[in-house]
Amino acid sequence: MIDAYSRLVVGHAIADHLRTELVIDAFDVANWRRRPAPGTIFHSDHGSQYVAWAFGRRLREAGLLASMGSVGDALDNAVAESFFASMQTELLDRRRTWDSRTQLANAMFEWIEVLYNRQRRHSTLGYKTPVDYDRTRPTAPAVAA
Repeated sequence: MIDAYSRLVVGHAIADHLRTELVIDAFDVANWRRRPAPGTIFHSDHGSQYVAWAFGRRLREAGLLASMGSVGDALDNAVAESFFASMQTELLDRRRTWDSRTQLANAMFEWIEVLYNRQRRHSTLGYKTPVDYDRTRPTAPAVAA
């Protein structure tokens, strides 16, 4: 889950599947970290995990509003696509195998929480890191997938 304002990754999870439980786990982390105000908009693509009844219920319980762009709009989720492309290039493509899922999870956690959120500067953020840019927020934080 990526904050649309600052590109800060606020929720993430890892599993050996792409079922709804995975995005619910990531959402729960994001919701716990950010505590978004009721009425905050949660934007995602039309992936089956995001249109699932269980995920929609979780959004409603948190008081968030679901938003989805048009089907097949490649630019609609460009921030998330850019994030995953960066992680693929900067972390996953640099190593062919991992000794265990735990090793992979630890490497991903470190890449997200240390490098991406706190060290990697973004041109769209005026060459600030997501953590530094997030400090400039004029309003309450939002959560986006």
